[in-house]
Amino acid sequence: MTTTFPELKPSGAAVGDPASLLAKEWLVTNGLGGYGSGSLLGIATRRYHGLFVPDIPGRGRLVIVPRLDETVEQGADMVLLSGAEYADGRIDADGFRYLKDVQRDRQQPVWTFELGGSTLEKRIAAPHGQNTVYVHYALTEGPPIRLHLRPFVGCRLHDAHLSEGPAAPFTVTIRAGRYEVGLPDGLPPLKLSLQPRCGVFVAGDLVSAGVSYRVDRDRGSEHVEDLFSPGYFTVDLSAGGGVSLIASVEPWDLLELECAGMLEAERRRLARLTALAPDLARDEVTRQLHLAADQFIVLPGARPEEQALAQASGDEARTIIAGYHWFGDWGRDTMISLEGLTLCTGRYREARAILHTFARYIKDGLLPNLFPEGAHQGLYHTADATLWYFHALERYLAVTGDRDTLMMLYPTLKDVLRRHRNGTRFNIRVDPRDGLLHAGAPGYALTWMDAKVDGWVVTPRRGKPVEIQALWYNALRLMAEWGGQLGERPDQWSEMAEQAAASFHRRFWYDAGGYLYDVVDGETGDDSALRPNQIFALSLRFPVLRQERWPPVVAAVTDKLLTPFGLRTLTPDHPDYKPTYSGDLRARDAAYHQGTVWPWLIGHYLDARLRIDGDPAGAHRLLAAFHSHLGEAGIGTISEIFDAEPPYHPRGCIAQAWSVAEVLRAYLKTRSDG
Repeated sequence: MTTTFPELKPSGAAVGDPASLLAKEWLVTNGLGGYGSGSLLGIATRRYHGLFVPDIPGRGRLVIVPRLDETVEQGADMVLLSGAEYADGRIDADGFRYLKDVQRDRQQPVWTFELGGSTLEKRIAAPHGQNTVYVHYALTEGPPIRLHLRPFVGCRLHDAHLSEGPAAPFTVTIRAGRYEVGLPDGLPPLKLSLQPRCGVFVAGDLVSAGVSYRVDRDRGSEHVEDLFSPGYFTVDLSAGGGVSLIASVEPWDLLELECAGMLEAERRRLARLTALAPDLARDEVTRQLHLAADQFIVLPGARPEEQALAQASGDEARTIIAGYHWFGDWGRDTMISLEGLTLCTGRYREARAILHTFARYIKDGLLPNLFPEGAHQGLYHTADATLWYFHALERYLAVTGDRDTLMMLYPTLKDVLRRHRNGTRFNIRVDPRDGLLHAGAPGYALTWMDAKVDGWVVTPRRGKPVEIQALWYNALRLMAEWGGQLGERPDQWSEMAEQAAASFHRRFWYDAGGYLYDVVDGETGDDSALRPNQIFALSLRFPVLRQERWPPVVAAVTDKLLTPFGLRTLTPDHPDYKPTYSGDLRARDAAYHQGTVWPWLIGHYLDARLRIDGDPAGAHRLLAAFHSHLGEAGIGTISEIFDAEPPYHPRGCIAQAWSVAEVLRAYLKTRSDG
């Protein structure tokens, strides 16, 4: 079949407007957890930005090439296409004056410049499965130009303090057109080269002092650092010619492929993925979200032993990056995202691999909450990630009917439920008096509302949170069903589910408000704050909430929490409500779940709504705003969060797995041909 890939032009990004270009960001990923990213203006606006940020085994994601200065020389004219912003407010980049077009082609950002009658195209691409990046320049027409490319080199963890990188300079070794920059602490050297082999490298140390990252500055964070460059490449281009700058930590024999061959290999890879889910090619939104989904599904690049263990058992390892730039793989986010990212895109093999990968990390009946950057061991402070695993497995089995996986995982799942019944870490345990699941430990936020700063847990929700009960009941009902399918008596799980449901109806209905308590038996009693968490009581496969109470719950959530980009996390009339997510870290965390809108909630909201009115067309209209958002922040993807009030400014990560997953899933479920 012939596959046509979409080209997305950023909305509102006037090519001559530097402010618009600064506010929009590109992202390329390599399937290993590494990435490259920056603003469309060509300068870094975050400490996380960099041309080359690979995920190094045992170390995590390192900003190795934080910046690439590109200067075009044409006769007596010199134009700096990309550079940096400095602490004194100066922006050193003139490319926007010559920029005629910028777009996202497949998953690659492409800029087109017009310079004195010459048309120069720049494209950034990352080969899948390699810690490598290509920056390709093609002079499509016009007089010849001379291109100067100056890479800056660093070795800082992408989320580290700016002062924590090694001191410059770095040593450069040159052998037959191969340039190696030595990196500290036993890391593989950075390889730099031009393909095809051409031009010259001009050695000359340069320290660019006082580089500033405006997003970090506006957040009240450390935002100034000095960057080091060991020299620059110079190459002449004539019409019809092209050259690629390659940066990598892979062996040299993997870097002989010219950009055209690499791009063709990537085209074939994406064509194969598209063929797995041809229905996604029917409209622009699903085509774009299909490409966005691919960026989150990765090999656990920083944990190579995981892949080795999987291969030894005849399997493979896969995980999901929760969000770019700063999130790694989180258990909760992975399980919530699994359906949209893998099942809706036809990637059943990866779905199975993700389920098996995380099953190997279950400990004391708990799924890992997250893996810290570069770490091999997970952290387990979560009450809901494990329960979301049951949901993810149910969705996988509904699509694939993979009985072998169910049989393999069933003993582990039984142990999970038994440990929850008897009590496990963080005081996660069934209350024998009512069969509901209690969770809470000092200093921890164990639900998805997990903001914490300087020891302050913003929304501790210790006690019996409403969505934990919904997930617990769903897990018990699923286990009863699966046990029956495998020839076991499901009585114990059914009895526990019945007790939990009866107690839920007795304890969670807030009659004065006509909706559900957010937490019962909490540290200060029952919490009647109107939050979106109650929607899960009727959105999951087995709803714990009685049907006659579905309409008032959905009505309350619709009236107080629904926005064009998802659900608010708190009703505006609550004293703790925060309309915007801005300011320093403490101010942002105070707003993170106190009003801030989360797009991923829209999926379960629409599931609940459809159970009541059965109106997919009406539900589909509620997703309309995401179409334009694909060109507004992270180009071609969906942000983590939005402000709670108009104009609903996108915030947080520019690309969030469960945002993409749930909007894609909801879009497919509600469109007219779905």
